[in-house]
Amino acid sequence: MPRPSADAWTDPDCPVARTLDLVGDRWSLLVVRDAMDGARSFTEFQRRTGIARNILSDRLRKLGAHGLLTRRTAPTGRRLEYVLTDRGRDLFPVLLALRQWGERNAFEPGEPHSTLVDERGVRVPDVAPTGTDGTPLTADSTQVRKTGGSR
Repeated sequence: MPRPSADAWTDPDCPVARTLDLVGDRWSLLVVRDAMDGARSFTEFQRRTGIARNILSDRLRKLGAHGLLTRRTAPTGRRLEYVLTDRGRDLFPVLLALRQWGERNAFEPGEPHSTLVDERGVRVPDVAPTGTDGTPLTADSTQVRKTGGSR
């Protein structure tokens, strides 16, 4: 799988920056979201997102090149479909956190919005990171430890 060269990264030592370099634009995450929700065909991604064809083609190519999506022949044998890889499915907690942040902060009280439910139809509970002892982790209780990277 092609990877950007070290000098192509926004911040080569930061996992957040590298992740944003790979999937940090609006359309890439919406394509991944829709793939998690069952979209497979180019037409389906375009219909769900409203994205322009040229941009969608670019994002599907980029997500494939970075190992988040794979192309395969659809069961009908008539067209290609796009399927999440394990790497793409690993973005589920990221999208869940974005969704839950949006539910709390991007809507007015009482404003309708979609809800994520489990296979029984029960709303997915809010996620909250915890330490090894179960204590909630926050921006105030954590810190980034720099490594001896390239800068």
